[in-house]
Amino acid sequence: MARLLVVHHSPTDRLAGLTGAVLEGAGNPAIVGVEVVSRPALEATADDVLGADGYVLGTPANLGYMSGALKHFFDTTYNDCLEVSTGRPWGMWVHGATDTTGARLAVEKVVTGLGWRAAAEPVELVGDEPDGIDRCWELGAVMAAHLMR
Repeated sequence: MARLLVVHHSPTDRLAGLTGAVLEGAGNPAIVGVEVVSRPALEATADDVLGADGYVLGTPANLGYMSGALKHFFDTTYNDCLEVSTGRPWGMWVHGATDTTGARLAVEKVVTGLGWRAAAEPVELVGDEPDGIDRCWELGAVMAAHLMR
């Protein structure tokens, strides 16, 4: 069975709702043979990354950058996962009050270094976009469907 790891920093109700939508989409009953594992960014480990076949990353844009929690996740897992996880698919959502560009670019630089390959367009949400939940649901479903064997 394939495993999709969802690593997120969801400290607010809005962000928790986006993460919930990703998990709901990934758990769509039409998608079979994929286990979905959710880990807060401060709890995710290199073993979680190495045990997964694909990844969804979720973060707020904080001061033009990814959250400190997601940065901590990368800081504590990067070296152990380098080369071992090369080629695995990934997707992301990022939410910001006014802009998400810096956060998206920062995450993309790290995953490029890891050699992961984008399997879905980043979901970038600014403010209170009404379709954000739907777009995150679709991201989860696309990423899980990508792992179906």
